[in-house]
Amino acid sequence: MNPKTEVRNLKINEVEALVGITRKNIRFYEAEGLLAPRRNSENGYRDYGGAEVQVLLQIKLLRKLGVPLEEIRRMQSGVHTVGDGMRRHLVSLERDRDNLEQAIRLCAGLTDRQERLGDLDAGSILKEMEAMEQSGATFQNKQRQDVRIRYVAPVAITVLMLLLMGGIAGLILWLTALSAKEAPPAFMLAIIALVPLVISGGVVLALVQRIREIGKGEIDDAKNY
Repeated sequence: MNPKTEVRNLKINEVEALVGITRKNIRFYEAEGLLAPRRNSENGYRDYGGAEVQVLLQIKLLRKLGVPLEEIRRMQSGVHTVGDGMRRHLVSLERDRDNLEQAIRLCAGLTDRQERLGDLDAGSILKEMEAMEQSGATFQNKQRQDVRIRYVAPVAITVLMLLLMGGIAGLILWLTALSAKEAPPAFMLAIIALVPLVISGGVVLALVQRIREIGKGEIDDAKNY
């Protein structure tokens, strides 16, 4: 199918197959304002047509070339022409190439080192890298990824605990809706109700403190290296 041919009322799974972009990515581009499909007035669903397919193909092309979303947005709005955007992106690619070439030369030099990691004088190599950075080089910093992943566990545990406490709270509400004869004494309900509230508050407080520790401690330490 020629994407320039006018096509209407495509479903998102059909767009996926036609363009080769996942549903998740399509929704992401919509949320970013790069794609604005029409809404069907009858059912409220999104209607994709030839125009949306063409936009997605353009986005796919530019993203495959590594063009940032903001630059795509400027080109879509007409602030930049395709030539303007690609000239700006070419400067970025050339800078990345220079940085990569310096990293390649540094890594190539390390291939001659015969010592084990425990005997490596990392400090002297880091000083060499710092001197290169002062001259404009930029090296990949994987430490940020190492740090960010540590947020996942505390957040996941907090969500699970809050869901559990929410379930207990719902059970308590159900108990209070029972008749006077069937319901437990009021003081027992009050005590039971306080338990999930106290636990939830403690979990949230622990999460906040942990994130502050990560943010102020581990990330700051990572920045120093």
